[in-house]
Amino acid sequence: MSHTESRSARLRREMRVSFVLALPLVLGQFSAIAMNLVDSALAGHYNKTTLAAVAVGSALWSVAILICIGVLMAIPPSVSQLNGADRRGEIGAVWRQAVWLALAMGVFLMALIWWSPALLTAFGIAAEVRPEATLFLRALAWGAPALALYFSFRFLSEGIAWTIPTMVFGFGGLLALAPLGYALMFGIGPLPELGAAGLGYATATVLWGQALGFLAYLRFSRRFADLRLFARFDAPHWPPIRGLLALGLPMGVSIFMEGGLFVATALLIGRLGALDVAAHQVALNWASAAFMVPLGIAMATTVRVGHAAGAEDPGGVRWAAAAGYGLVLLAQTASALLLVFGGVWLARLLTDDPAVIALAVTLMVYAAIFQYPDGIQALSSGALRGLKDTRMPMIFTVLAYWGVGLPLGAWFGLHLGGRAPGLWVGLIVGLTAAATLLTLRFWRQVRRM
Repeated sequence: MSHTESRSARLRREMRVSFVLALPLVLGQFSAIAMNLVDSALAGHYNKTTLAAVAVGSALWSVAILICIGVLMAIPPSVSQLNGADRRGEIGAVWRQAVWLALAMGVFLMALIWWSPALLTAFGIAAEVRPEATLFLRALAWGAPALALYFSFRFLSEGIAWTIPTMVFGFGGLLALAPLGYALMFGIGPLPELGAAGLGYATATVLWGQALGFLAYLRFSRRFADLRLFARFDAPHWPPIRGLLALGLPMGVSIFMEGGLFVATALLIGRLGALDVAAHQVALNWASAAFMVPLGIAMATTVRVGHAAGAEDPGGVRWAAAAGYGLVLLAQTASALLLVFGGVWLARLLTDDPAVIALAVTLMVYAAIFQYPDGIQALSSGALRGLKDTRMPMIFTVLAYWGVGLPLGAWFGLHLGGRAPGLWVGLIVGLTAAATLLTLRFWRQVRRM
């Protein structure tokens, strides 16, 4: 009995440690997704067509975010394992190469987003939605380099288990976006009414503010002084960049496969007209906001698992993961209850259209169902990243999301006439398959340790 109580006490203690590390990450992630909520709320109160345009544009913009997050997620486990192995002196050199990688990615993504409106016609997006979606995307494109640089700064800080700046800069950006987005969208005083394009310019401006602010913080904060981040200028050097890519690209593909499932679903729903697109965007905004909790916990778990792995402590790896799973199960229960019982209230915050509200409430019930598999797959992925195990998880996500989830969703939603709810069934199935495969993979790796 005492042994059981001892293990329970240890689990509670580990969960407290993970909670303290994860809370700023959760809040920082929530502030990032809340920027999409702000865009949707402003667009929803502008008109239904603009909301649909922002929904489609945000789906394509999220591809840039997913690529940045995925590839640059090589930074936290690299930094945390060096930190755990007491090799902090090597962190600065790794980070300087990561900044070059981020800069190259940002320029590439800016070009990609600028030309992405060509996909709108190919995907059959409704004609009335395409012009404003194009304006929104081309305004957003200017923020892509800032987005990539910001993640390279942020992931360094998180890798040494200092997560407060993620929260501070995240909420700073959110507070700036609401008034700036309103001013550029609706027009105030000398500022013209730019509609969807105004939201894009506002978001890009805020991203540059966040990136430059975080860079200044790294330069002048004493917490990073011993890392000597700015002690010298390092030109791009291929071997360390190649190492980051070898770790980051599989993670980028994995995250892209999951995010791409949602993006492809949004684009397929775009064939159904403005009502389905708008309702999907409302429901997905709240489901995405809920996902920020397990994602933040997963990021904290990556750091804790990486630190324990760097210190060659298998027991620490197991306890860090167990704490993460415990926190995720608690968080997802709360999210599911909120989506089921608060759906009408949540929908009304983003739109006044009764038809959009009714369909969005239905979709939020589906979102409540996939809270558990979504949270578990996120946590398992984070734990595997901490072990630098990325290639097999990449294969699992491709199979689960694109081999199972998307085909089933398209079959139910488009072929059988299930429309948006049918496509969301595919999301549930794909996430459940991924959660099962990734969780089994992680515990197998732990047993090998």
